[in-house]
Amino acid sequence: MTTHEIRPEEHAAWWEKNWQNVLIYEDEGTPAGVVIFNGETWSFYLDVEGLGRRQLPAWMRLEKEAIEYAFGTLGLDRLDGETLEENKQVLALHRRFGFRETRRYERSVDGIMKTVVVTERGKDD
Repeated sequence: MTTHEIRPEEHAAWWEKNWQNVLIYEDEGTPAGVVIFNGETWSFYLDVEGLGRRQLPAWMRLEKEAIEYAFGTLGLDRLDGETLEENKQVLALHRRFGFRETRRYERSVDGIMKTVVVTERGKDD
């Protein structure tokens, strides 16, 4: 895992492979983030700078709509995710929406070992 700026050719290669698993999140009609589903695992990214004061409501809507999509449209029974331990706000958001921690592990991020928190939520949680 790295945090480097993604070069256009990297992005194009990733998009070609993954586009069918990506949903674009819009805030007031403007693209503001993505939700990526890979089986029962999900991740999301939000344009926090572009959202300004609308960040918190956007985080809440994105999480709510992604969960509804996963358990409704995709028909999943379980949804898993991974969050860096230092990302306390996202971990709190996940707890608010019924996710529970299932385990932790160490992972290198740009050469630095970081703790990753694995969370899970069942359809009926």
